[in-house]
Amino acid sequence: MIPETEKEHWSSGFGFVLASIGAAVGIGNIWRFSTHVGENGGGAFLLPFLLAVFLIALPLMILEIKAGRALAADVVTAFEKVHHHFDKVGWLFIAVGFVILSYYLVITGWTLAFVFYSLFAIEGCFDTFTGSYAPVAFFIISALLTGGVVALGVKDGIERVVRWFIPLSFFILIGLAIYVITLSGYWKGIGFFLTPDFSVLSDPMLWGSAFGQAFFSLSVGTGILLTYGSYLRRSVPIARSAVYITLADLAAAILSGLIIFPIVFTYGLSPAMGVELTFVILPQAFEMIPYGAYVGFAFFLLLFVSALTATVSMIEMPIASFIARRGVSRKRASLALTGGVLLIGLPSALSYSAMNLSVGGIPFLDLLDETAGTFGLPFTALATAIAFAWFLDPALLREKGGMKGPIPHFILQICRYVIPVVLIITLLILTMDLLAG
Repeated sequence: MIPETEKEHWSSGFGFVLASIGAAVGIGNIWRFSTHVGENGGGAFLLPFLLAVFLIALPLMILEIKAGRALAADVVTAFEKVHHHFDKVGWLFIAVGFVILSYYLVITGWTLAFVFYSLFAIEGCFDTFTGSYAPVAFFIISALLTGGVVALGVKDGIERVVRWFIPLSFFILIGLAIYVITLSGYWKGIGFFLTPDFSVLSDPMLWGSAFGQAFFSLSVGTGILLTYGSYLRRSVPIARSAVYITLADLAAAILSGLIIFPIVFTYGLSPAMGVELTFVILPQAFEMIPYGAYVGFAFFLLLFVSALTATVSMIEMPIASFIARRGVSRKRASLALTGGVLLIGLPSALSYSAMNLSVGGIPFLDLLDETAGTFGLPFTALATAIAFAWFLDPALLREKGGMKGPIPHFILQICRYVIPVVLIITLLILTMDLLAG
């Protein structure tokens, strides 16, 4: 294991907050959030989503970061420190995160391709793109970029990238949010997005979707924040930082809704089309709106920047464990794991290519998303809550994690008694939804 004196650290609390925002604000937070809103009655989705964020996801985020700082270890070692049999749980986190990263990089490649196409005014649709082997090439480029960033280290790689990319993301979001005010369907889209239909709140699927999106959106319970917390100096206030991360993540989600729904209603599109809306319908809409070429370029640049900061955080978790458990250099660990994710992600890349690789008629990428993506994250969040709220020594949390005072104690109780129940119910709802589908 790496001695404490040799561990890497963030240069400041601000760098940590930016990196954590980068982990949270990914492409799923932009198009996935809007898709869930569209599928669940518009503004009605916002109420359970906000409740899930502030009452459930935020407390678990605080606990996860505090546990990371207290244990000062990679994911596998951190769980092993809690209980010697829990190292297997840590490896499960690595496996789930690595599988999600493998297909997330494929979608990241799509966004990079559309940035390239928009920049050079190359004509072509999503079907043409996925009917070739270009998706595989852009997947490889995205994986190499991600591996290259983390190979440079915490401060020189991850932190340097997010210091540029996170402000750029919000600059683009705000610019696009201002632009769509000029569209004819602006107020209709805003009305759909912000006006709740309270009659649908009795649907348990709505609540399951909202709670699932809250954990997905904030990257809580994935091991990423546990890893990032291990690089955090004791002088940084964790609760305040977690609030900043949460508010920034919510701002990105809300701004994305304020952008996407006016475009959707201006051109009579379906607000619940998800990936198809992002890569098939919106490019067509960009061709019809004023300054559409520039709007399309900005939109896909936003998606790519958001995706890259998220993939960097995803691969950093297994790299940290690889370094600690195998004693190799960061560059060697980055090279090995980048090669690994290229191999594991290749079937997902080929599923949306000329090969059309599928299992039982389902594209391989979709199959992974429906399994690891849908069920893996609630399960790892449940394991996080149980391990660190029930089995981690509270004295260690108080001494090294800064878990002091009545409010942190209240957070610990929520993580012990409320969050596990909510997550078990969420998993049951998701299972029912899958079986019903």
